[in-house]
Amino acid sequence: MNIRPYLPSDWERLCAIHDAARVFELQAAGLMEAFLTLEQTGENEGLFDGTLVVAELHGQVQGFAGWSEDELTWLYVDPAMFKQGIGRQLLRHAIAALDGKLDTEVLEGNEAALALYLSEGFKVHSRSEGKLVGNESFAASGYVLRRE
Repeated sequence: MNIRPYLPSDWERLCAIHDAARVFELQAAGLMEAFLTLEQTGENEGLFDGTLVVAELHGQVQGFAGWSEDELTWLYVDPAMFKQGIGRQLLRHAIAALDGKLDTEVLEGNEAALALYLSEGFKVHSRSEGKLVGNESFAASGYVLRRE
């Protein structure tokens, strides 16, 4: 697997990965009706505000991660490639790049993501309730996770 910086030519693949994986994330949280595409939300949600990397496997982008300072803000993997270590490698790459405290958020119900973060040394720091980032017309609950 090759993890490298995002290139503008990756945009269509990132949209496909996000949109497919976001369905799983929102279904797990009972928020499927809140779905919006990456094309609709990426820029407003700060996709390009920090570091953005992609994971390539067999010459195709299969996942991506984004972060700024001490917060992991994006981590998505093509659902066809779930459970193959891509998300874990992207997460480890972000942890190594930040070399210190790292926070992230997980929607309540997204047990697969929660298990991944906990297995990589994150702890539940607090519970959060408020508006769903990216589609603020929906209420959402989740967890703030921290890795020291």
